[in-house]
Order: sequence, then structure tokens, then C-alpha cells
Amino acid sequence: MFELKNINFKYSLSTNGNEFSLSNVDLSIAKGEFISIIGPNGSGKSTLLKIIAGLLKPVSGDINFNNKPLSSYKPKQLAKIIGYVPQNTSSVYPFSVYEIVMMGRTPHLNFSGYEKETDREIVNEALEYVGIYNLRSKGINEVSGGEAQRAFIARAFVQQPEIILLDEPNAHLDIKHQISIFDLLKSFNNDKELTIIAVSHDLNLTGHYGRRGLLLDNGSIVMDDTISNILSEKNIYENFGVNSKVNLNKLTGEISVTIIPH
Repeated sequence: MFELKNINFKYSLSTNGNEFSLSNVDLSIAKGEFISIIGPNGSGKSTLLKIIAGLLKPVSGDINFNNKPLSSYKPKQLAKIIGYVPQNTSSVYPFSVYEIVMMGRTPHLNFSGYEKETDREIVNEALEYVGIYNLRSKGINEVSGGEAQRAFIARAFVQQPEIILLDEPNAHLDIKHQISIFDLLKSFNNDKELTIIAVSHDLNLTGHYGRRGLLLDNGSIVMDDTISNILSEKNIYENFGVNSKVNLNKLTGEISVTIIPH
């Protein structure tokens, strides 16, 4: 589906004048995958996600979707392929939850820009599916962080894309909402056959929900493997600089990571 070949990207860091670079990235993404991107701060996770989304243009290298250059797709076509949920989803405008989700139908609207009954049905079904239909009339700034995050994920979903990219979808959420968001992503992946790529700092959620992982450090993919292979005590120490204890959770059978303070 997606193919990234020898991707290189760089930009200047305004804080100290140094440069950050993403170097020699090769990545294949197949339909129906659930990929977790992990790595320390500044390793290039968000940058890689934005490059896949077509929001950042690499200095060199090729990105193809279905054997066609991503750059050859028009914005409206791209919005039907890729749904992107940024790290910061706060809104300064008083849009309702319904209006936020309806924005995801924009690439499907005709020249008049008015939604049809089909669009309204798709939005209402998405609101129902993500569990916030009862909040559709509320302002996006009047609902909780977890509920707002569901609205923005629903907005990406109603684009009817091939892939949804999420930059730290569980940031600033309590434990209950973190789990509910990842449960939702898992259902998109399993039930709707959507390809999911999510950046996360939570190694335990990554261990529980992810199947394939990308471990980034210093602008490079240092490991592309199953989550169970990536989340080893050795890898965590070498890339995050912390000691840990990694076990299989007896209740879930998934990877469990305990960080050991210095």
C-alpha cells in the first residue's frame, strides 16, 4: 500500500540553531496493519508521521501509495486516502462536536460545499460508533479531553480513508480514556479493516495493542519488528536510557513494562 524509500528530511531547530534530520528511512506499510511508533523525545516520530501524511516534503526519497507517487495526488484525493489526527486537537472556535466530525466529509462534498443526506448518515453513524452521539450538539470545548479526542478520530474516520495516522492520541488523557481510545483504534483495525499508525509514549499500551512496531532514535528507524521483540529490557535501556523489567502480563498475555527508577 505505502512504500517509503530512502527518505531524508531535515530542518533547523529554532531553539539552538542545530539541525534535526530524518535519515535513510525505508518503510513498507501493508493494508490492515496496526503499527506503533515509539522512541525518545526528538527521535523523529511526529516528523515521520507527517511525512507519511504528506504534510512534510522530504529532501530526498520516494513515497508511493499503490505504486503511484504520493505527491501526484491532489489534496482532495489525498484526504480520501489518509486521515490524520494531530497531537494538538484543541479548537479556539465554538464548533459543535457534530460540526467537527462533519468537516471530515469535506473531500466528498460537491462543488456547492453542502452536505447531502448520505454525509449526515455517515457522520451520525460515526458518532454512534465512537460513543459520542449524545454529545453531538455540545461545543467541542465543552466536552472532556477523551470525548474531544473521539470526535477528532471520528472526523478522520468519516473521510473514509485507507489509513489513519495518529500523533499521541492518548496524550493528556487519564488511564480510562487512554484505554478507551486504543480500544476504539483496535476496533477500527479489526472490524473496519483500517490501517492504523499511532505514535505513543506509553510502552504498556503499545505492548498491549500494537502488533508491529517502529523504534526510532536520532532520526532513524533502529528497529522494525514485532512489538514483543522491540520491547526488550536491552532495547529500552539503549534507546530510552532507563532500566526496566519486561514480563508477560498473566491476565492479558501481553507485554508489560515496569520502569525501574534510578
